Amino acid sequence: MSLPQPPILTRCYRHPDRETGRSCTRCGKPACSDCLVQASVGSHCADCRKAAQPDIKTRVRYASAGQPTLVTSTIIAINVAVFFWMSAQDIGTLSGGGRVSQAQFDLGLNRIMLGQTHHWYQLITSGFIHFGFLHIGFNMYILWQLGQLLERTLGRGAFALLYFASLLGGSAGVLLLTDRGISGGASGAVFGLMAALAISMHRQGTNIFQTSIGRLLMLNLVFTFVIPGIAIGGHLGGVAAGGLCGAVMLAPKWKPVPKWAVYATPVAVGLFAIAISVFAVG
Repeated sequence: MSLPQPPILTRCYRHPDRETGRSCTRCGKPACSDCLVQASVGSHCADCRKAAQPDIKTRVRYASAGQPTLVTSTIIAINVAVFFWMSAQDIGTLSGGGRVSQAQFDLGLNRIMLGQTHHWYQLITSGFIHFGFLHIGFNMYILWQLGQLLERTLGRGAFALLYFASLLGGSAGVLLLTDRGISGGASGAVFGLMAALAISMHRQGTNIFQTSIGRLLMLNLVFTFVIPGIAIGGHLGGVAAGGLCGAVMLAPKWKPVPKWAVYATPVAVGLFAIAISVFAVG
């Protein structure tokens, strides 16, 4: 009576010194346990696993799609990082007790100082400095709420343009109406986002005073004039810039605007705000 022949063991395609009785269920190559990865069906070798993965461009697109508020989160992260960087240099920055640190002075906005130094980057950097926890906490909370609505609607590029157009509008308002102290904060940009959303709702036939956005905008405008120490020009400038952008960028679906206008409008508003700033400084 003859006995069955013992199985013939092959060698792993990556480790020739190892015998194996297993193989890739996709390509059939013999492979040892270290070279096989469990798949949804069977086990795949390292080469098949690599071939089944999407390319870098596709993986980046998938990762990007999972971050619908990437621009909003990035802006908040920059603001928070700048705040704690300034706090590390001067602990008084945390409390916002009225004292201006050297970093706030260098990055903040003042018409007289800007006229002497011509540091035009302060039109942007002033929007990323804050005076105390309450200041940055309020601005970042409102920015997060608005960003979740607007960034999903406009898309990242258009939302970023809207934000910085509003920021530049706020800076122009500061230079027109304020000549004392150092001004800074994301308030101008945040007010611009609120105004853009309110204008959008109004154009769609919604009574904004019956919405939380409309009430929030009006309440903050009242605080702007009632609470001392607030840069009135920054808030009004942000509202003007954001409102102009929102009227075009967030037009009703039954009155669509060309795609190029969605991007050209905030660019034009931002450039106009810069021109106003230059004029105000003289």
